[in-house]
Parts: sequence; C-alpha cells; structure tokens
Amino acid sequence: MRLPSSVLVSVSLFTAETTAALYLSSTYRSGGDKIWQCFTLLFTLVPSVLVQLTLIFIHRDLSRDRPLVLLLHILQLGPIIRCLDAFCIYGSAGKVEEPYVTITRKKQMPREGQAEEVEQEVGQADGKLVTHRAAFARTSVIQAFLGSAPQLTLQLYICVLQKGVSIGRGTLMVISLLSIVYGALRCNILAIKIRYDDYEVSVHPLAYLCVFLWRGFEIATRVTVLVLFGSVMRVWILPVVSANFILFFLHPWVIFWSSRSPFPENIEKTLTRVGTTIVLCLLTFLYAGINVFCWSAVQLKLDDPDLIDKGQRWRRLAVYYSLRFVENAGLILMWYIYRTEIYQGVDAPVLELLLMLGYVTALFFMMLFYQFCHPCRQLFSTSPAQGFCNCCGTLCLLRGPLTQSGSMRTKSLSESPGKDIGEDQPCVTKGDINQSLCI
Repeated sequence: MRLPSSVLVSVSLFTAETTAALYLSSTYRSGGDKIWQCFTLLFTLVPSVLVQLTLIFIHRDLSRDRPLVLLLHILQLGPIIRCLDAFCIYGSAGKVEEPYVTITRKKQMPREGQAEEVEQEVGQADGKLVTHRAAFARTSVIQAFLGSAPQLTLQLYICVLQKGVSIGRGTLMVISLLSIVYGALRCNILAIKIRYDDYEVSVHPLAYLCVFLWRGFEIATRVTVLVLFGSVMRVWILPVVSANFILFFLHPWVIFWSSRSPFPENIEKTLTRVGTTIVLCLLTFLYAGINVFCWSAVQLKLDDPDLIDKGQRWRRLAVYYSLRFVENAGLILMWYIYRTEIYQGVDAPVLELLLMLGYVTALFFMMLFYQFCHPCRQLFSTSPAQGFCNCCGTLCLLRGPLTQSGSMRTKSLSESPGKDIGEDQPCVTKGDINQSLCI
C-alpha cells in the first residue's frame, strides 16, 4: 500500500494558498484597495466551494448519513478532514483483517510484443485510498485552473501596475504557480491512467520532472504574456480571453451536436436530466479554463460513455501549440508597440526573446516527455516525432504548389479519410464514469 502523498500535497497547496490569499486580502483592506481585496477573495472562495462540492459528489456523501462531514465541508474544512481520513486508513491498514477483497486484472507494459495480464487483490482499505487519491487529483485540477491561475494573473498584474512585489503578494504568486503546475501535472497523469486503464501504469520520477518543467515554462510564459498585454491594452484583454474561453467551451458541444448522439444518461444514476446538463456544463467550463492557460492533455467527447476521447491525436496537439505560439507572439508584439512609460526601465526586446524562448523550452520538454519518458510509449502506433513531422509535412503539402508528387501524396491521404496522421488507436478502458469527471 502506497503512502497517500498526493493527498498531502494537494491539501498542503490548498491550505497554503487559501491562507496566503486571506492574509493578502487583509493587507489590501488596510491599504484601502477594496477592488483588489474583492478579486483576491473571489478567486479564493469560489474554487474552494467548488472543491468542497466535488469531494461531496465523488464520495457520495449526500446519500449517506454523515452530518459532521457535511458541516466541515460547509466550513471549507473538507479537504483537511479527508486528508486525515486517508492517513488514518493508511495507518490502520494491515491491523484489521479484510472481510473481503476485490480481484482486478491489469496488463503489464508489452515486452517483446506480448502483454501479460496479472491479477491483484484490492482490499477495502486500498479501495478507499484509491477513492481519496482520485478525488484529490480532480480537486487539484479545479483549484489550479479555476482559482490559482486567475489569482496568479491578478497578482502579477497588480505587481506591474505598482512596480513592486511585496512579501505577501510574492508568496501568494509562488504558491499559485506551484498549484497550477501541480494541477496540470495531475491532469496529465489522469489522462494517461484513463486512456490506458487496462494497463498497469507506472510513472517514473524523470517523467514527473519533464512534465513539471514542461508545464512550468508553458504556464509562466502564458500568464506573463496575458498580463503584459492586459497592462497596455486593457480594453482588448477581456475580448481575447473571452474568445479563447468560449471557443474551447463550445467546441465539445458542437462536436456532440453534429454527431447527433443521444444525450448522456450514465453520469450518475441519481441525477436528473437537468442535473446531468449542469454537470456537463461544469465539466466543459473547467475544460475551457484549462485550455486558456495550457494544453488540457485530454479532449472531451460528450457522445462517449466515459466523456473522454481516448485517442492520442498528434495533429490536434501540434495545431494547438502552433496557434498558441502565434497568439502569444502577436500579443507580446502588441505590448511592444503600445507599451507605456511603466516599462521605461525594461529592455523590451530582451523580454520578448525570453518569453518566446520560455515557450520553446516548454515545447522541448513536452517532446522529451512524449518521446522518451511517457510510461505507455510502447503502445504508440507512431512516435511523437514522426507524428509531428507528418503533421508538418501535411501542412506544407497543402500550402505548396500542386505538383505531381504533391498530388500523389494528397491522393494517398484521401484514401483513408477520417483518420488523423500520427493518431494512436483508442484504448478501451474499464474504469467507471467518475474517472472522467473534473478533468
């Protein structure tokens, strides 16, 4: 039985960020900055409430007689009591004989073309810890992109306007950045485990390091670009962010409506049609919030029973990062053109170069992860490098002159319509529907 360290990390980041935000809001109040105080509290309390609701939903506390736990969730202390419960279960494991165990079957990573299936016994204590880990993995994603990301953007914007970083604001910014990167990391791991649920997935420390650096550079660069652009183009920052959000929010729904699939009914048996719609809207809301700041690692597919597209589509990944790179370059160029006297002591060309290099560094670690550190890379039908090269070759082919060789390639591509270049075959999973919620 593994130590529930991920639960402890999630609760520690949640508690530290909430405490730092409350302290900073008190300093804003004493300084007379009521607007910054309200926004700081807003980006603290709203995700906290969503975290409490998510824990209640995953643990199904409403259908159980647990008034004390519900009271602690109302007081915003739910994550702490859940963490204590997880460590109590871990500490008492092995001291009491399990009344029954569950047999699970998982495939090991294929060696020399063969994948052996092994059986494992999962006791009640193990099952409860799995539920705790899954719940906190999802709440980490919610906290990261609905709370920490807006909070980091706000505090960095205040630093730019006030030309300084206080101790309280700097502490909150560091904790928020760690929370976002950790949430993105959990999102990557959740995507892998959902997509390859039939296999026993083991993530090595080097893979964690690659994802951490990839997400760290990507998110830090994105937030900095948005803040710099918003500081000189205050009228246009809201339309830019809103357009990003609405596009990613509507994309899964447009695909769902165009597929003419029946409305999903298997999310939760106790939910009505209205409740199911609310859950799906919240899910797409979180999905859009993630994609505004970074790649979500999963794609929603509302007509799928698990709500997740399990194919590894290199073309979609390449298109996302290409468009995001162009968008970041355009925003930072607009900042360079319209920068004000606030940035008189800033070497603008060097800052632009550093931001672009930061994003390229994020892409480098992303390729490194998928090419060498991905725990299921043996299952890829094509390597990431080959998939991206094929995507780039296809784009060049479509833009180039219609030569004879280009025509032959176009003809070969048209012989297999509907299949993405470099796409892996979807992996059939056996996980329940709660695996896909809150990703």
